[in-house]
Amino acid sequence: MERRGCGMGSVEHVQGEGCHSRWPQSMGSVCPALIPWCPLLRPIQMFIVALSFAFFSKALSGTYMKSSITQIERRFDLSSSLIGIVDAGFEIGNLLFLAAVSHFGAQLHRPRLIAAGCALMAVGSALTALPHFFMGQYKYDTLIKSSSNDSVSITPCLESGKQLRHLENHMRPACLQTITLLGPMFGFLLGSMCARLYVDIGFVNVDSVTITPKDTRWVGAWWLGFFVSSAIMLLAAVPFWFLPRSLPKQGEEMKDLPEPQHLLASCMQNDSVLHAFALGFFPSLKKLVCTPTYFLLLCGSVLKFNSFIGLLTFKAKYMEQQFGQSASRANFLIGVTNLPAVAVGIFLGGVLMKRYKLSVVSGAQLSLATSFAAYLLVITQFGIKCENLQVAGITVFYNGTLRVSSDSHTLFSPCNDGCSCSGSEWDPVCSENSITYTSPCLAGCISSSGFGKNTVFHNCSCVQVSPPLSGSLSVSIGQCPRSETCSSSFTTYMTVSVLSSFINSLGATPGYMVIIRCIAPELKSLALGIQTLAMRALGGIPAPVYFGALIDLTCLKWGTKKCGGRGALFLSLYMCMWAGQQMCC
Repeated sequence: MERRGCGMGSVEHVQGEGCHSRWPQSMGSVCPALIPWCPLLRPIQMFIVALSFAFFSKALSGTYMKSSITQIERRFDLSSSLIGIVDAGFEIGNLLFLAAVSHFGAQLHRPRLIAAGCALMAVGSALTALPHFFMGQYKYDTLIKSSSNDSVSITPCLESGKQLRHLENHMRPACLQTITLLGPMFGFLLGSMCARLYVDIGFVNVDSVTITPKDTRWVGAWWLGFFVSSAIMLLAAVPFWFLPRSLPKQGEEMKDLPEPQHLLASCMQNDSVLHAFALGFFPSLKKLVCTPTYFLLLCGSVLKFNSFIGLLTFKAKYMEQQFGQSASRANFLIGVTNLPAVAVGIFLGGVLMKRYKLSVVSGAQLSLATSFAAYLLVITQFGIKCENLQVAGITVFYNGTLRVSSDSHTLFSPCNDGCSCSGSEWDPVCSENSITYTSPCLAGCISSSGFGKNTVFHNCSCVQVSPPLSGSLSVSIGQCPRSETCSSSFTTYMTVSVLSSFINSLGATPGYMVIIRCIAPELKSLALGIQTLAMRALGGIPAPVYFGALIDLTCLKWGTKKCGGRGALFLSLYMCMWAGQQMCC
């Protein structure tokens, strides 16, 4: 027996055991110096922890982008289809590196390759936030003063302006899948937190901001979350730099790293293996595609993934437009209700497969039944809605009767003819009869009092009251709040949405196991790889684009760019369009 120092303390062990027997001798100096807790973890255990954290970080970064969709859209005056292309860029980047990493990864130092990938993603996340610092401060349409409390008179009406496989068999995948599911949850929670903060926080006096998070012009500090996710990705990269090139299988001890000549022989052997793989690739692929069960499951997976990605990308936007929720609250509710329900559903689906030892047919039946039940619940969701926001000239006439139009000419009425108003502005005000006007000018207001968020506009000639009220006809800033029945509808919608997410994910594990069991063992890796590739290429990339394009078709009020042209969506009526997309998927 002898005593050796290892890390922050010393451990007593038999010669050849302990810290340095777990790590290759070439890392003996690195272990105590940089990994003080190495006596507690074997390399494989450290790899599991590090890879789990890397999976978590990647999932967090990807979903944070989706939680910031509406913020980025408004800040840069982008349409939903264009922001869908930006969001799809994440999957495009993955696919570009997939082939190269799969080919050369076996010959390289795989932990360090993973570290480089994490670092590259960190750089990409930081770069995503940089445009914020190049675009100047955010300017939104407003006629409201932020520093005066005097009453003023404006003639005529208010002025208007055009002012938007290093693991292989070393561990079970359950750990990684669980951690990966935590990533999206924290991504949406981070998005919720950042959406509460004004976009130019730290650069402007937030007390001078006259809009609130519920306002459709509000832009949160979307850029802040990308720097947070970048820092997390950098932390995830660090442990991989100190891991050995290869890991022992469970129950084995780590051996010294091979000599250079052995390493060269290993590389030559890998080349011959890759050559043999290339010769057998297309026959194997043909065999897979000609397996009816696999092909049908593959098509089903792609369609379901389309629906999932499209819904996840624009769900917060839908909640904002249909139920009047703020971006912060919408992201928070998705993070704490829908995503945990998905995690629980995936876990219980695995429990059902193991507990009742379901066959391939039974697993497929369970997957089909849950998918169909979830589909029915999704359709039910779209019967739960709020009435359209009453906006004069868009969803109602100026006299209060119902109509729907996206024509800017309908914003004008005899009551505001002499005001020289712009039909492109979106500076909403609310009257006492719960009708929203797109701007104080189009409401026919000729004076105002107060300042900031307390501004009130008076003598508004377009405001209709019934029965007649005494005194001046006034409007307050912001859209009119939704009714109490809308709050009840939103609660029902979220309940059905969570139940739908749970039931749909309940069939995910059985469906995955059916794919594993219905194909030959030697084709399993290829089958899963093809499935992942197809889901990303045919689901992850196009879904945000065509979902966004269909949403754009339902827009009732567009913003206007400073240089002219159509900007971001402010008001939409896409209940029927959204339901139709879900039916197709």
